[in-house]
Amino acid sequence: MPARDPQNGRETGAISQPKPGQQEDAATFGAFVRKPGARRVAAGASAADNEEPAGGIEPVEQLPEDAVEVGFIADAYGLKGWVKVMPHANGKSGGDAMLAVKRWWLVKNRDRKSARCMQSKVHSDSIVARLAGCDDRDAALALKGHTVHIARSDFPKLDDEDEFYWVDLIGMEVENEAGVALGRVADMIDNGAHSILRIEYPGATKDGEPVTGERLIPFVGVYVKTVDRAAKRIIVDWHADY
Repeated sequence: MPARDPQNGRETGAISQPKPGQQEDAATFGAFVRKPGARRVAAGASAADNEEPAGGIEPVEQLPEDAVEVGFIADAYGLKGWVKVMPHANGKSGGDAMLAVKRWWLVKNRDRKSARCMQSKVHSDSIVARLAGCDDRDAALALKGHTVHIARSDFPKLDDEDEFYWVDLIGMEVENEAGVALGRVADMIDNGAHSILRIEYPGATKDGEPVTGERLIPFVGVYVKTVDRAAKRIIVDWHADY
């Protein structure tokens, strides 16, 4: 079930680190993995429908309960109010949520805003977007540093049951085919070829001090046998002493 993304380009085996603008304990969101042997290229741009979205950027008290952080605004883009967004996964390989969803939530410290995305497209390793009510470069610069959130319920529908958004895999319990518990998915890593499950499990030092152990299991069909969404469990062909 190799990766398709938005990929984050981390090196194989690297401990995942948050990107600028991403909370330290936040997972990489928005990307998805799919069954072996298939890669799909994301749409290059997403524009508003024939109707012009109403409303501009407005303050809100809180975000939707299923809001997922997908990137952060790094800079203004051009002179007409476009913003440059660095996705927490590589927009060039996907960024489906930001390219498809028209309602964004922007957060910076205690500042929360609702924004309508009028148009978005891939630009190099980033995504550039035009937001309603953001009409010039100064307005775009004022949004610099805000994280971008999208409701999970608004994410584009995946093609089939063998595709999974990373955010849905985070927190799943992992066990092998012999029923041995291997830990819980703490994060996903992408090495450019496929996704990797980063699994954490309780361990101990030689002195008996508790520590958190880590396993890295490629998310490919030869190792990953079953993903049970309802039970939030992943079955893998992997020994505990690997």
